Order: sequence, then C-alpha cells, then structure tokens
Amino acid sequence: MTSNHAKPKGTDDPYLRARLKMVERLRRKGIRDERVLQAMAEIPRHLFVEEALQGRAYENHPLPIGSGQTISQPYMVALMTELLEIDKNDRVLEIGAGSGYQTAILAYLAKRVYAIERISELARRAQERLKKLGIQNAVVKAFDGSVGWSEFAPYDGILVAAGSPDIPKPLVDQLTVDGRLVIPVGDEKLQRLIRVIKGEPENKIEDHGGCVFVKLLGQYGWKE
Repeated sequence: MTSNHAKPKGTDDPYLRARLKMVERLRRKGIRDERVLQAMAEIPRHLFVEEALQGRAYENHPLPIGSGQTISQPYMVALMTELLEIDKNDRVLEIGAGSGYQTAILAYLAKRVYAIERISELARRAQERLKKLGIQNAVVKAFDGSVGWSEFAPYDGILVAAGSPDIPKPLVDQLTVDGRLVIPVGDEKLQRLIRVIKGEPENKIEDHGGCVFVKLLGQYGWKE
C-alpha cells in the first residue's frame, strides 16, 4: 500500500456495517467534523483489540488491551480528535498510544503523527498494527510521554489519552502558537477534558466535560 493512510476494507469487511452504525451514533451524539467521521468509518477498530473482543469493537465502550490499559470508547476518540482541529499539513503528538487505534485515526487526518506509549510491549504491537494497515506517517516509541517528544517539536496538536493531575508544562511548551493540547485533567478516578490553545502571551483553557481515563504516569504526571 503506497498511501500514508489505511484504506477501507470494502463490502467484504464483515465489520463494515457495524462500523458505519458506530459513525451514525457518533453523529447523533454531536460529532460534526466530517473528516473525523470519515476516518472512523474507514479505520478498522476491531483490528486494534484482542480477537475475543472483536465482536464488541464498535460498541461505545472502552475495552481492555492488556497491561491494565484500555482502548478509549469511540465517542471519546472522536471528541478528542475533533477538538484537535487537525489539518492535513499538521504534525501531531499523541501521548498514550495504547493499541494504536487513536494513532491510526490521527494519521488519517494529519501529515505526521509521533506517538508515545509508556509500555514497550503495547508500543511494539501498536507499531505492528499500523504497519499491517499500510499507515506510513506514524511512528510509536516507548518512553515517558509526560515529558513530550522535543526532538520533533513544535506540534500543531497534542492529544493525551491518559489522565493527568495537572497540565504538563513540557507539552504546552512543545506546541506551536495556536496549537491545541487536549488532555484529561483531574484526580485518579475522574477528570475533566481540557483543551489548551497556545497563545501569546496567554493560553486559552477550555473545559469540555467529565471523563475517565487511566493515569498518566511519568515525571509530569502521576508517580508510580
């Protein structure tokens, strides 16, 4: 596959109908960005969960992916992606790649995605899935995501798929001016979905409602 992006499976995909129904549910729940909806219509979420759970892949629930981690519910994936307002020329940083599903959605929309996953086995498997789908514009690396990935900064968007006690300063520092950071912030059991839009001299901070994520562990997150 020569394209950067995964291609739809077509009518021979047994999960196509379930995936399209998922997209319609997302639309009814308020997701308006057609590019986000198209990405979620084409990326096969069932390939990012264990085989025993593939029949539940298009339900609006998080699912376990091993190592105490989860794949986020489709609505949260769509909402966070929509809040990033990704352009096809954007460079995006993802913290907490997990199974690689959110990474694939971002890669469908952005020019380049740099994804971090703290757990090395999950990072390895995520990269394998992306490779099998022919997604060439995303890379997954295993290390502490709370410090960001300064080597490729600045980023137009940063998505954090783990709950943090505060907004990590290194992530804001690694944004372009007008860049967006979407991150769950709160305690260990409940967070608020926060969007930071980097400005000069002040940043704009928005609250987009309650959410529940696994903890962001690291130097600028929760301590182990």
